[in-house]
Amino acid sequence: MLLFLAACFAVSFYIEPLRFVTVILLWIWIGLCFWDLLMLHLPRHQIKIQRQYPDKLSNGDNNSFKITLVSSFPMAVKARILEEVPVLLQMRNNEFSLRLYPRKEHQVEYKLAPKKRGVYAFGKCNVLISHLGLFERKFILEEELGIPCYPSFIQMRKYQLLATTDRLVEMGVKRIRRIGSTMEFDHIKEYVKGDEYKHMNWKASAKYKRLMVNQYQEEKSQPIYSIIDIGRVMRMPFNEMTLLDYAINSTLVLSNAAILKQDRAGMLTFGKSCENHIAAERNNKQMKLISEKLYGITTYFEESEFGNLYAFLRRKINKRSLIFLYTNFETLDALNRQLPFLRMMAKSHIIVVVVFKNTELQEMSKSEAKNTVEIYNKIIAEKLVYEKNLIIQELNRNGLQTIYTAPEDLSIKSINKYLEIKARGLI
Repeated sequence: MLLFLAACFAVSFYIEPLRFVTVILLWIWIGLCFWDLLMLHLPRHQIKIQRQYPDKLSNGDNNSFKITLVSSFPMAVKARILEEVPVLLQMRNNEFSLRLYPRKEHQVEYKLAPKKRGVYAFGKCNVLISHLGLFERKFILEEELGIPCYPSFIQMRKYQLLATTDRLVEMGVKRIRRIGSTMEFDHIKEYVKGDEYKHMNWKASAKYKRLMVNQYQEEKSQPIYSIIDIGRVMRMPFNEMTLLDYAINSTLVLSNAAILKQDRAGMLTFGKSCENHIAAERNNKQMKLISEKLYGITTYFEESEFGNLYAFLRRKINKRSLIFLYTNFETLDALNRQLPFLRMMAKSHIIVVVVFKNTELQEMSKSEAKNTVEIYNKIIAEKLVYEKNLIIQELNRNGLQTIYTAPEDLSIKSINKYLEIKARGLI
């Protein structure tokens, strides 16, 4: 606008009648600027800003955030919201625009998906208000927040809700057929059509002179442990999260599922030494205790000592338990170094070894090579995928249960394996 007025004044030097029109436009411009400043900066014209943020964040999930604005301006104004999001998120699209109407509540909702555990620091919330668009007035919410990011409790609640409504099949959790006699005796009841003939109680039938059957229930209060390797192999990234974070999220979901099934859940981490041991229990505080322990776990650039883990299990976990061992083997040599300890642990417990698929390598091994470099890459990828399959075969050959899965499917595969082992009565 200023450039346009300057151009008009320059032209009016040669066209005298244009000068009068240009002067009028200038005063109109000055009047609009004054009016815009006055309407924006009157003391009673304010913007109320309120954040509705969660108390804690769920790692790897979309978390909802809401900013509420209420305008006391007598006319509609435009607002630009600049939220100072945590540096850890490296988020660039943190500006939101909307139109505010007088004395009405407006909400801006957005989602963030953190990829690391820790405290996420939110800075100031800046709201820039404009009326005619000539000037902007800034309103600042000085409330700086630090929100901790915990293991995926959103995922845990989702599985818990589906389990209570018997809809786990929708998420990929299989219905496992019960094999053999893996049930505890509960009570004797009168026979009804559909009851198992093999559970018929003939002594009770003769006593009451009508057919009676034994009623059984699943064995309960069995110890289920999640053991997480915090060595260097778990630092491998996948979709911006480390394998350790996927293991932690799965541990939370599996522990909650075990407690819902009336079993006892516990956990342990190991690297050079064993840490964060929580004995398997089924009380009301167990899930909170496990969540707090999982929140503070970090990895180190060290080789994990499976020998120390075996010694710890011998010393601290005496009862036969179902153990989910979250680790990763990339080569047969790495497996062969630890296989003797795994075999010794399997003599006292049911060991389920979790091995992660490298989906990027699998895609590379199946892609079409177009030049020499891609041919070399494809051959190496095929070799590594083949070696990974050999690792799974070697584990199975030594009597160890395995879960070979992509990181994002780990929670579902872990629950399926837990239900399968329960149904087969292996523990």
